Amino acid sequence: MKFDFPTLIVMLVFATGIIWALDVVVLAPRRRAAARRAEGASQNVVVAPPSRIVEYSKSFFPVFLIVLVLRSFIVEPFRIPSNSMMPTLLTGDFILVNKFGYGIRLPVVDTKIVDIGLPERGDVVVFRFPNDPTTPFIKRVVGVPGDRIGYYDKVLYVNDEPMDQSPVGRYIGFGSGAGMSGASLRTEQLTEATHKILVQPGARSIQGETVVPEGHYFMLGDNRDNSRDSRYWGTVSEDLLIGKAFRIWMNWDFGHGIDWKRIGKSID
Repeated sequence: MKFDFPTLIVMLVFATGIIWALDVVVLAPRRRAAARRAEGASQNVVVAPPSRIVEYSKSFFPVFLIVLVLRSFIVEPFRIPSNSMMPTLLTGDFILVNKFGYGIRLPVVDTKIVDIGLPERGDVVVFRFPNDPTTPFIKRVVGVPGDRIGYYDKVLYVNDEPMDQSPVGRYIGFGSGAGMSGASLRTEQLTEATHKILVQPGARSIQGETVVPEGHYFMLGDNRDNSRDSRYWGTVSEDLLIGKAFRIWMNWDFGHGIDWKRIGKSID
């Protein structure tokens, strides 16, 4: 069994819940019985307080349970560690991820118990890296099962149709993204969705095409020439999906401070 934060929370909920239940069923009745014997069966019985570990378990069990439910089934926070999704997401963005949009899964074992929906082209998705499932990645879905995806001369093709790109200007970066200053900022029309991408015209990039297998998704970074994505390591299986990123709740680029303008920004 993998040992990570979800595993730790499940263990804490289980341990504190068991201790609390044990106190209610066994320990508390014993304390009351001992108090009655000590007082000679008097009606005014002073019952000894529970132990410190029982008090802590009673206090923390609801907290751990709420964290488990929220994080496992509703929303989970992540921090963006790289520039691969610029300009949509910047290094230091703290994001919220919808955990139930693609189905409800049991924590730790990641078994889906309720089907709700599937990713669509244009969704920004957090998933477990296929080559190392302990590492979360974030990319944009550009291909769904059955799609033929191609990438040639900086242009994305979906089912042999080029996705329109419109130049916006030269990108001006700052903080950890300052190195991307001068890149070509463009809008890309991905079937029904429109988003911004960065392209470096002189940079070499991997090219080719593939058909997305059933139950898999093709992922690209918005910073097209600075992203290791499905062009390099293949498609992502549906069972590796974590959820859809939908909002930035904080930006703290270490060494560069907080960007207050990004707080609360939706992710498109």
